[in-house]
Amino acid sequence: MNIAIVVAEFNDEVTSKMLEVALEKARSLKMTISHTCKVPGVFDMPLVIDVLLKKKEVDAVITLGAVIKGQTKHDELIANIVAKTLTELSLRHQKPISLGITGPGMSDRQAHQRIRPVAERAVDAAQKVFDELKKI
Repeated sequence: MNIAIVVAEFNDEVTSKMLEVALEKARSLKMTISHTCKVPGVFDMPLVIDVLLKKKEVDAVITLGAVIKGQTKHDELIANIVAKTLTELSLRHQKPISLGITGPGMSDRQAHQRIRPVAERAVDAAQKVFDELKKI
């Protein structure tokens, strides 16, 4: 399975560790990582993902990001828009996009606690959906 990983640089102290975990997990599953792309924030992911999914060699995209609560509801706006857009892209291209984006409403401490489980589950989810699609 050939995957691409798109990681947000915003909240880099969390997302850089998520990337390390995801790379480790992907290698343990014998996945080929064809692209690793860094974007400023999760809001910037959809365009890069759209281009990646058009590539024949990309079977799935794994997203990694952390949307941490601030003093407004901006985190909710961003997380909701991105999740909806990623779903639309997955359906349009008929390829898995796993949601390794934590938040909204999450504290910095919670973001750090979720690094490993969310990054590992994002890789696992891409593999499982890809395998199911091959059966259909």
